[in-house]
Amino acid sequence: MGRVQNITSSRWPAWLGAAALLLASVTAVATLSFQVRPGTEVVAVAFPPWWTAQQIFAATASADAAVVRTTAVATLLVVRPNDHEGLSRLRQAGAWLTIDPQAVAACFNTTDKEI
Repeated sequence: MGRVQNITSSRWPAWLGAAALLLASVTAVATLSFQVRPGTEVVAVAFPPWWTAQQIFAATASADAAVVRTTAVATLLVVRPNDHEGLSRLRQAGAWLTIDPQAVAACFNTTDKEI
């Protein structure tokens, strides 16, 4: 009589490795393309999504940054910080991300919300 072997498969699904690699590559490409270039005078700034417009404009003003324009997403503004310390002041005021405005212009631009 033959031996009966019970083989249990405790491996991850085959698609999980590919999905993790895809997610890592998309994150890397987005990080590099949205990164603010050195010497940029105008940046896009993302604030927490639960903030009101009043909180966002107050935080921008407290960081001594001028609003250039708004976007279709209420928590994303294009601003001009006053000096080289402007990005750190924006982060201290509550900004989550500073993004290259050219990278977000195609996705989050509206024509009726110019300031």
